[in-house]
Amino acid sequence: MKDETPARAKSAEPQPEPHLDTSGDSDEPAFSWLNPAGKGSGPAAGSSASPAAPSPADSPAAASSTAGGGSTVNGPIQPESRADRKAAEAAAEAPGEDSSPVFKEPLPTSALQVRPPEEEVERRNAQRESAANAKPVAPRVMQVLLAVFFPLVLLILAVRAVTSPLFLWVEYNRPGFPGDGYGFSTDDRMTYGSYAVDYLSNWSGPRYLGDLVHRSGDKLFKDGEVSHMADVKLVILSTFGAGVLLVLFSIVAILYLRKRSTGGVRRGLFAGSIVTLVIILGLGTLAVLGWQQFFTEFHRIFFADGSWTFSLDDTLIRLFPGQFWIDAGMVIAGLVLLVSLVTLVLTWPTRRRRGLAKDAAAPAAVEE
Repeated sequence: MKDETPARAKSAEPQPEPHLDTSGDSDEPAFSWLNPAGKGSGPAAGSSASPAAPSPADSPAAASSTAGGGSTVNGPIQPESRADRKAAEAAAEAPGEDSSPVFKEPLPTSALQVRPPEEEVERRNAQRESAANAKPVAPRVMQVLLAVFFPLVLLILAVRAVTSPLFLWVEYNRPGFPGDGYGFSTDDRMTYGSYAVDYLSNWSGPRYLGDLVHRSGDKLFKDGEVSHMADVKLVILSTFGAGVLLVLFSIVAILYLRKRSTGGVRRGLFAGSIVTLVIILGLGTLAVLGWQQFFTEFHRIFFADGSWTFSLDDTLIRLFPGQFWIDAGMVIAGLVLLVSLVTLVLTWPTRRRRGLAKDAAAPAAVEE
């Protein structure tokens, strides 16, 4: 009976009701032994707990402290806070030698940025805008050279067309061309005139004309005539050589502009055609107003005074009378005028051509 009384007293002691409300519970594990191995702290994480060791929940001190402390959670007291466990986990997960380095973003500098004065800011913005809007110099230079070379090339080509046997044949056989009052027939003019024209474009010396004789046995050309034709040959060959160089330079300019400047060839030829029209119209006006004065001043530019005047019975005058030079000037002006007008029409900056140039320039700007 003595042994049953304490047992009844213990059994009569009221037991706390279990707490079933889980709304206030956290997601943390209730027991430290639920943590993964190596991530916990304290003796529970370092070594395996003994199976015979009593849990804190079974001890009377834990129960009395829970009941006396007025805790609303009916369970064991957490051995450590969440911050401590996070620190332990971070220490356990520190990268070793074989782990990849952790990227750490550098902290922004704390130095104060000093803004330059407004004048300096405006100057820099103006320079930046000017550099962005500035166009390369080389394409503009090539356009100017193409515009300058174009009329010169046309004039030289037209002169070359006139200094040919074909033009002689057309002149001597056209209606209205004055005949020779000293006995040259059309066939004689064509034969002797072809010698004179061929001499201007070949590499023969003055003997090419000086050794020619008439049917009567007299020299066909006098010494003064041969000397003047030698001077003319020097001017003609120099002009043709310059024309070849200008053609080569023009081709180089065209190839460069086609590659570097969209629409640059069209703009260069358009400007060149305008320059050509201005030159031809100006020279044509001077020639119409005073042909004899124009012819005289033209010869004074290239030849010495007295070396290009001859009598009416000299061979050069009989082969190439004044009408011949008038017709030659008209043919040269007509050819240059025709080609320049066609070029002007083909390169006129219409809305369609400007639109094509802009569309072609847009992909190039995107690629850059």
